Amino acid sequence: MLTVSVLALAALCVARRIPMADTLVYRAEGAAVMHGTDLYGFTVTEWALPATYPPFAAILFVPTTWLPLPALKFAFVAGNALLLALLIQLSARFARLPLTRPLLYLAVAVGLWLEPVFQTLLFGQINLALICLILWDLNRPATALGKGFALGVAAGVKITPAVFIVHLLLTRQLRAAATALASFTGTVLLGALVLPSASVDFWTRRLFETDRVGKAWIVDNQSLQGLIARALGDPAPGLLWLVPAMLTAACGLWLAARVHPRSPAWALLITAYTALLVSPISWSHHWVWCVPLLALLLAEGRPRIALAVAAVFTARSFWVLPHQGDLDLHLPWWQQPLASPYALLAPALLAWAALRLRRPEYPYSPLIEQRTGSPKASVPLG
Repeated sequence: MLTVSVLALAALCVARRIPMADTLVYRAEGAAVMHGTDLYGFTVTEWALPATYPPFAAILFVPTTWLPLPALKFAFVAGNALLLALLIQLSARFARLPLTRPLLYLAVAVGLWLEPVFQTLLFGQINLALICLILWDLNRPATALGKGFALGVAAGVKITPAVFIVHLLLTRQLRAAATALASFTGTVLLGALVLPSASVDFWTRRLFETDRVGKAWIVDNQSLQGLIARALGDPAPGLLWLVPAMLTAACGLWLAARVHPRSPAWALLITAYTALLVSPISWSHHWVWCVPLLALLLAEGRPRIALAVAAVFTARSFWVLPHQGDLDLHLPWWQQPLASPYALLAPALLAWAALRLRRPEYPYSPLIEQRTGSPKASVPLG
């Protein structure tokens, strides 16, 4: 099945001549570093995409200039497929879910068609690399050497992973938080050393230009801002988005801190989904956190819920809606749920997790229960 899935994906990529627009941006950033040109002054592709990552990321993208474009595209597709396999293994370890080799192959074959994963391959994105860094790092024991370092590097590449440093602080993992903050600071200093003018430009100006990333109201954006903008037909909902986002951030981080002693795994996912909701822009390919979520649901013996969640992340409902031009802002009421499935699913999952985790019998391991016949033989799932 894995072979069929990979061949089908390869055939689709060739047939559609996928542009891998984000890979082209990374390549242009690496070239800007190599040639000393303005890192934030160019646009590439027919969509006029600019550089949006910190200077440290641009330094890491220099090797993308060493390969011819066809070879680079192949490397990104193959690399992301391998990273999906790694993410599935990390997610199984994270959820304490047994994973045999045949099951891994099956999971990769199916996982390639999850919309966030597929879009990551289609655009040539780095989401899978970042989530693997974060999940590997934060799933290590508290006493592990350098825990937090990989998280800081991930934050140095794309900023948004820095929310997990807040997670570490709120859950009193102070040593890991300090390490993550130090490594993040190191990425900033390295960027400033190699690209001083670009660093000043990014940290004083470009970081705050959220519209530089893209239009917040298009269906690609599955954050709260995207949902509210489309529902109101307003491309700039302002306080009507900012207030709910702030409340969601406060409640989500508070819930993660409360949940952490009982289930570190759920606490981490709550933080991840809170960040996806409150970020001004969370493109659909940012939602690769669906993979560890599915692993955790399966580990807890909830295959029906896992199947329903997998269906949401496979359906691609927002892509079949009319969204050329500004049609995203003129969708009828009955199409609004189809336009924002991830932004609607995430709060429901957080509420469901919060209610379950309040029960005195949680946590328990369904795997141990099956072996012993007693729910009292319990271990934390986190």
